[in-house]
Amino acid sequence: MILQIIKTMKSYIVAGIGCLMFSITIQQAGAQSLGNTSTLVDPPATQYFQNQYIGNPSFAGIDSGLYINGAYRRQLKNDPGVPVTMSFTADYLVGNRVGAGLNVYRDVAGLISRTRVSLTYAYHMPLSQTGQQQLHFGLSAGLRNDRLDIKNINGDINDPSIGMYNRRDNYFDGDFGMAYTDGHLNLQAALPNVVGYFSKENREIANSATFYAAASYRFYIGNEFTSIEPKACFRGVRGYDNIFDFGANVVFLDNWVNLFGLYHTSKNYTLGAGFNFRSAVGVQLIYTSQTAGLRSYLDNNFTLALTINLFN
Repeated sequence: MILQIIKTMKSYIVAGIGCLMFSITIQQAGAQSLGNTSTLVDPPATQYFQNQYIGNPSFAGIDSGLYINGAYRRQLKNDPGVPVTMSFTADYLVGNRVGAGLNVYRDVAGLISRTRVSLTYAYHMPLSQTGQQQLHFGLSAGLRNDRLDIKNINGDINDPSIGMYNRRDNYFDGDFGMAYTDGHLNLQAALPNVVGYFSKENREIANSATFYAAASYRFYIGNEFTSIEPKACFRGVRGYDNIFDFGANVVFLDNWVNLFGLYHTSKNYTLGAGFNFRSAVGVQLIYTSQTAGLRSYLDNNFTLALTINLFN
């Protein structure tokens, strides 16, 4: 067991050095900046049950096969400039306990768009001979690009400040996550935007995610009423009240249908329903009410999510 842990630490150190060398290379290219504080305070609702890799890099390749996930979220009202969020992930168990992943996230609000692309390395260490109990570690390295839509500006597009905004450096950062799973219990913690979190320049900037933790337990029941998984989550927010999420996912008909709901201490809630065809293709429809402080300005959100599992 001790030798196994030493080998795991060695593998993880090698991966960390690789990420560090990658960051140094990007920094030397002169076109990127390190550690911007902007991270997701309102993450996609699929990260709670359907696609936990979005919120924690240690879940990349946690199951066999290639998992491809896409999600589209927007407000119910079709007003000009309403926020639209799109996400795409692909993760795969490469082999020898190693998982790899690609995470693409794009957020558009008005004229401003933000796109982040990250690559993930994950290591899944069995803690028992059966492999049921596992400890997972994950590192992501990514770039974020902020741009202003010049074509739809109602004003002087020759304003120097517009050009300066679009010439800004891309932001480089990384995420770290770890988790414990045993088929029933799921304990996890993640630190998004690691460099930005420890940067002194970002300590006075509010409204960015600082930490994510969650605990859940899945009870297996039968075929018609397959399982129920209560879950509690904590989301740290810089310069604002931290957010707790409480809910459960209920699965029916031998994993063909699921219903889930969550209450958030930001005084809003999330409801979702999904259909899963032979664990190969899944569709989720999700409704999230707006937080109490923004109901006068923004409408509720609707999310359509698709999951495809290949080579399983």
